[in-house]
Amino acid sequence: MTAASVVVLDYGSGNTRSAVRALERAGATVTLTADRSAAMDADGLVVPGVGAFAACMEGLRAVRGHETIGRRLAGGRPVLGICVGMQVLFEHGVEHGVDTRGCGEWPGVVERLQAPVVPHMGWNTVDVPEGSVLFDGVRDERFYFVHSYGVRRWELVTNDRTRAPLVTWAEHGGDRFVAAVENGPLTATQFHPEKSGDAGSRLLANWVTSLKGSAA
Repeated sequence: MTAASVVVLDYGSGNTRSAVRALERAGATVTLTADRSAAMDADGLVVPGVGAFAACMEGLRAVRGHETIGRRLAGGRPVLGICVGMQVLFEHGVEHGVDTRGCGEWPGVVERLQAPVVPHMGWNTVDVPEGSVLFDGVRDERFYFVHSYGVRRWELVTNDRTRAPLVTWAEHGGDRFVAAVENGPLTATQFHPEKSGDAGSRLLANWVTSLKGSAA
C-alpha cells in the first residue's frame, strides 16, 4: 500500500516544519504548500496554527484556506486542525475584545481560559470518550498544550439521525475546555501532537492510517 499523501497548509502561521517531520514519521508523504490544487488532491489536509485567532484567520483567508477546508469537508475528505488550526474551525473567536469570524465548521466561541494561570503551558491528561479512533493506544497519555484561549462549551446539537462527534476534554486551573474533536472527516486537537513525544506520534499515526481507509 502506498503512503497516504498529506498537505500541511502553509498560510504563514503554525509550527509547520515540526508538523511536517512528525507526519513523515507517522508514515505519510508530506508536502508543505498553500497551493489549492495540492491541498484538494491530498488524502489529508493539516491546518496548523500558532498565535492570535484574528491573525490566523487573516492568513487563512489570504490563501483561500477556509474555502479549501469547506470544499474538502463537503466531499468527505479528511482535515486535521492543530492548536489555533482547531480554533479557527469554530464560528468565532474573541481575543482582547475583538470578535473575529472563523470558518464556521462548528458552532461555538473561542475565548480566554478562566484559570488562575494563563497561558496553559505543559503536559496534560485528557478525558477521551468511548469509541475514539484518534486516541487508540494513547487514551491515558499526556499531551503538550500551549494556549491561552479555548472552546469552553460544546454547542453542536445532534439528533437521532446524526452521529454525534466524539469530543475529548481537558482541564486547566479548574476550567474545562475542548481538547480534541472527531467529527467524520473533520478532526482537531487543541494540543500539539507534533510536540507530544511518543503519544503524539501514535496519535498522528492513527490519523494517517485512517486516511487510507477513507480513500478506499
